[in-house]
Amino acid sequence: MTGMAGWWALAGALLLGTLVGVVRLRRDGRLRESQEAGMPGEPMGGLTGELKDRLGERATLVQFSTAFCQPCRATRRVLAEVAAMVPGVAHVEIDAESRLDLVRELNVVRTPTVFVLDASGAIVKRASGTPRKADVIAALGAAIEG
Repeated sequence: MTGMAGWWALAGALLLGTLVGVVRLRRDGRLRESQEAGMPGEPMGGLTGELKDRLGERATLVQFSTAFCQPCRATRRVLAEVAAMVPGVAHVEIDAESRLDLVRELNVVRTPTVFVLDASGAIVKRASGTPRKADVIAALGAAIEG
């Protein structure tokens, strides 16, 4: 009976691992409302201070990266392309390792993490992982209209 229990344990572990992988894959890169944003239109303290001279006229795409993060390179390319397409939008990249105060304040747990800010510097959306270009454009639409 122990041999059969081992097979059931293996099957359960494989099922659980597959389920976790599917959930993570579906959430990775999704731009969603940010719980850290506070009240709508309320700028974030440390982040707004960090970006005071670099905020875009209409919106800002903020990317937290680390030096050896491969997905960060793809994210940088996507955000730079979108920022170049939409007038008044800035793309700012912050090194997560050198700004641990902001990482803690904004609950950045992995890189890349992307924040979409409106013109006042308030966080509208956030994503962990590489977002799709179409999702970034849609989030910018919400930031600019809002």
